[in-house]
Amino acid sequence: MKSKVNLWETHTSTILSITLALFLFGLCLMVEYHSYRMTHDLQERITFKVDLVPDISDSDAMTLKQQIESIAYVKNVDYISRQMAAEIFTEDLDDDFVGFIGYNPLYPSLMVNLRSDLLPETRSDSRAKTIEQFSATVNDMPGVTGVVYQKNVVNELNDIFYKTTWFLIVFMALLLLVSILMIRSTISIALYAQRETIRTMQLVGAKPGFIARPFLMRSLWYGLLGGMIACVVLAATTAVFNQSLHGLDLLTAEHLYWYIGIAVIIILIGIILSYLSTLFAVHRYLRQEPLH
Repeated sequence: MKSKVNLWETHTSTILSITLALFLFGLCLMVEYHSYRMTHDLQERITFKVDLVPDISDSDAMTLKQQIESIAYVKNVDYISRQMAAEIFTEDLDDDFVGFIGYNPLYPSLMVNLRSDLLPETRSDSRAKTIEQFSATVNDMPGVTGVVYQKNVVNELNDIFYKTTWFLIVFMALLLLVSILMIRSTISIALYAQRETIRTMQLVGAKPGFIARPFLMRSLWYGLLGGMIACVVLAATTAVFNQSLHGLDLLTAEHLYWYIGIAVIIILIGIILSYLSTLFAVHRYLRQEPLH
């Protein structure tokens, strides 16, 4: 009875250790994913104001709009006529400034947003150069008097994105290494508790493959259960954060496929690490245990 209790405790502690390591790794993946999405969303909200010549016709403005939309990394282009600009300005000021000064001094413009996912992501400076090239290209188009955007905000967002990305990548690599060592140590301890079983099987002439097979099969279940439990805990943690931090919208449908991908990665890593750790530990014990 005591041996059964000890065996159950060994199984439970092994699964919980794998769960903890995978949960921490999955949490880092979630932080990396949401920081990536939030930074990209902020980048796509930056508007490039393309000022047009005052006497441009609506048809010429729409033609220019289509030319800009044809650029691969342009997400959206809105045309603001002089009349629309005056209405927006009047609404913001709550005063009819056109009637006061007797004419409309505002220029027509195109409001452009870029697709952040199609811009180069190798380095922050390459992204900034691409944006500058886009500004220069549009500025050279006929009918355009200038391109205005918040260059300092764009550069700061690029720097924040790349610094955060590399920090999380390095941190996840270190955490993965710690997880490997933690899972390997836990499984080695679990196998040490069954060293007498391994010795007995050797004494009756069992081959190494036959001895290792049940431990390896069990390791697959360890990794699968640990990964599934880690995913459940991670989902619960995400739900709690979504309730506590209003406005983040962590549980929207657009995130579902990414969450499924993260869950698959966590479970696969759990199975692979558990299997390999068990494989190395079993072979080490088989080499250490002499045949009698």
